[in-house]
Amino acid sequence: MTMATLLTIGEFSRMTHLSVKALRHYHDMGVLEPAAIDPYTSYRSYDASQVASAQVIRRLRDLGMSLDSIRTVVGASDVDTRNREIAAHLERMELQLEQTQAAVAGLRALLAGPALRPAIEVRTIPAVTALAVRQVVEAADLTEWGSGAFTALSDALSATGAVATSPFGALFPGDFFEIERSEITVFAPIEPGRPGPSAGGDVRLVTIPAVEAAVAVHEGAFDEIDRTYGALGTVVAERAIGVDGPIREYYLVSSVDTDDAREHRTEVCWPVFLTGVKDAQ
Repeated sequence: MTMATLLTIGEFSRMTHLSVKALRHYHDMGVLEPAAIDPYTSYRSYDASQVASAQVIRRLRDLGMSLDSIRTVVGASDVDTRNREIAAHLERMELQLEQTQAAVAGLRALLAGPALRPAIEVRTIPAVTALAVRQVVEAADLTEWGSGAFTALSDALSATGAVATSPFGALFPGDFFEIERSEITVFAPIEPGRPGPSAGGDVRLVTIPAVEAAVAVHEGAFDEIDRTYGALGTVVAERAIGVDGPIREYYLVSSVDTDDAREHRTEVCWPVFLTGVKDAQ
């Protein structure tokens, strides 16, 4: 029988480039258990065969994997479980990379100079009957929640036999931008007189009220929509025509229809009190 080669925590630290503090933490978290613990001194000892596992843990941490996920990977009883966890983390990293690249592109665009002011018009948007989902949402959860809400609306349209009469939209109260939390409404306009969905789901039949709004179309990624908001809000402020009420977005072409950020077209509608003006640029 081969005798185990036990190492002190200091020796193991030097061999794996994991600090003693990190090793103790990984032990406490159940990520990397010592091979032995002295019952009198509580000193930890590691087996030389654990070096490879420790090196894997170090690389997974370098990739930003959480300790919970690492514990699943290291403790996986089969290859499929381990690979699923690693694949899920790689997908999260790819999404984060896309978000970082979008942020970098947006910053470069800002540094290049002010964006051209989009065409802005003021018009009356009539009241409509709509299927809607309403919920208090944190800003950090908006993208995920919105995706689920739009899916629920599409399912409700299919279930009721209704047809959306215009693009899907959303209402954003002002305090959502101020405190990053508010009741958000996403909706699908439908023809009046259609039956609503059966009780028990998240989708409700509502009336979206009429509004007079300054309107601009944002073309491009949602990460850049603040530039259109800035241009539109500037016109509203310069003309002192703003009124209280939620800002509306209508998704003329969006992630509901395409994965290509270059094809996103979102109509941003800022509530105002002016009527009869066609061009506010």
